[in-house]
Amino acid sequence: MPNWISRMGQAIKHFWPFITKFGAPRTANLREKFWERYSLNELNEAEWEALCDGCGRCCLLKFEETEGSPVTFTNVCCKLLDRSTSRCQHYECRSQIVPDCINLQPKTMPDMIDWLPRSCAYRLVHEGRPLYEWHHLKSGSRDTVHQAGFSVSHRCIPEYEIDPDELESYSVDWANQ
Repeated sequence: MPNWISRMGQAIKHFWPFITKFGAPRTANLREKFWERYSLNELNEAEWEALCDGCGRCCLLKFEETEGSPVTFTNVCCKLLDRSTSRCQHYECRSQIVPDCINLQPKTMPDMIDWLPRSCAYRLVHEGRPLYEWHHLKSGSRDTVHQAGFSVSHRCIPEYEIDPDELESYSVDWANQ
């Protein structure tokens, strides 16, 4: 076996836990400060995915009292959310498992804007506002969203542990900040 194949196998073995948990790194397709220089419609797929701050707040259950009333956030999360990392456990196939999962795309932003927290990077870029300093694209670390207290990590309850008729009693203010 050629030496380069052996080295590649060793590299894959070394990085496999990271790749399976967070997805393959796609930094090669990221343009410099793309979040400041391009609209959401102009982002490539890698930039779109990289823009997510990993807070998990989009995975919290929300409701409207009546059509057009303000969206109320709860501390109840989707059954697919890993509550320690604030990441979806089945991101690639989430819409097949949870049909009403938010499938955010540039064309759906106007309809979805109220269902995203005010701190959401997609919402910030859509509104022409800067990313927060704790965002991994600015800080260089995916941990800063947790360190700054903006993730749902260890702050939510999975939907299968509550009575759906009691969802309103789980409303929280911190999730929409």
